[in-house]
Amino acid sequence: MGLFDNVKAALGPAKDKVTDLARQHGDKVQGGIDKAAHVVDERTKGKYTDKIHAGTDKAKEAVDRLGQEGRKPGEGGPQTPPQTPPQS
Repeated sequence: MGLFDNVKAALGPAKDKVTDLARQHGDKVQGGIDKAAHVVDERTKGKYTDKIHAGTDKAKEAVDRLGQEGRKPGEGGPQTPPQTPPQS
């Protein structure tokens, strides 16, 4: 087994844990990303706003991908409740 294989095997459980956390708390993670972006933008006085927003968008996409990883189509995730007809 090479070094890369050893590292990959060691990080496997960590990836599973991160994927599970992204599924359960994706909205909280994305809120934290927004807060961090806002703080950095304030401290840099808006000098890097475009770059901060680009990085924020990529981070949010990564969280979404992790949250969806391993799911079958139609499994889990936000769902719209069935509409019930009005009663007369």
